[in-house]
Amino acid sequence: MRFTSERRLDDDVLEREFTLGALPGILWTPASASAAAPLILLSPPPLGLRKAYPRLVARARHSAADGFATATIELPGSGDRPRLPAAERALADLRRVMGAGEPVSDEIIDALILPLVDKAVPEWQAALDALLSLPGIGGPVGYSGGVISIGIRLAVVEPRVSAAVLFAGSFVPRAMFEEARQVTIPLHVLLQWDDEGNDRQAALDLFDAFGSREKTLHANMGGHTGVPQFAGDAAAQFFTRHLK
Repeated sequence: MRFTSERRLDDDVLEREFTLGALPGILWTPASASAAAPLILLSPPPLGLRKAYPRLVARARHSAADGFATATIELPGSGDRPRLPAAERALADLRRVMGAGEPVSDEIIDALILPLVDKAVPEWQAALDALLSLPGIGGPVGYSGGVISIGIRLAVVEPRVSAAVLFAGSFVPRAMFEEARQVTIPLHVLLQWDDEGNDRQAALDLFDAFGSREKTLHANMGGHTGVPQFAGDAAAQFFTRHLK
């Protein structure tokens, strides 16, 4: 891991951009922490870190105030990373059928999501190796946000992740439902009831499939970007319970 920039934000948060090989990311830590901080992996939406930065840094500042370090990495095919041609074609197909008011097929969802999961999860694990080797960062580790299928896979294969906040706001391949049954860590799932780009019933079925003994569904009225502040506060309280 190589740090490429460093700055102190005005609320006593240290922000450092880094690269891990060719993989870019950002690490935020409480600047005045006296002990190793638990770590939250802050997964971005597939918009690119530059576009998603305002919402990511807001969540990082909130987490730092609660005593957490947070880190994010650029998703495959996003930002300045090389495009994924198959995913680009699937995205074009998705926009076409949604624009025509047609149902989205399993084939389109699989082509869009599964290659992203296959590439992103090993990168998160490599980033986690590097992050936990840094002074001032320790376990336990949580995962928050992003493409829900990435969170499902990571919760299954990565034992260092001990709790997760998942956002039911993206398409989920049918194969991921079987993986969801293998998830056993505590979960806090956010669902926007009127999310125009999300299949509400599929999100409810996915929540039902999770194998976790402790799982909470926090559903609110509103569209994809309308998550209320109190829902974010509840997610922060969830991490405080499970990571501190």
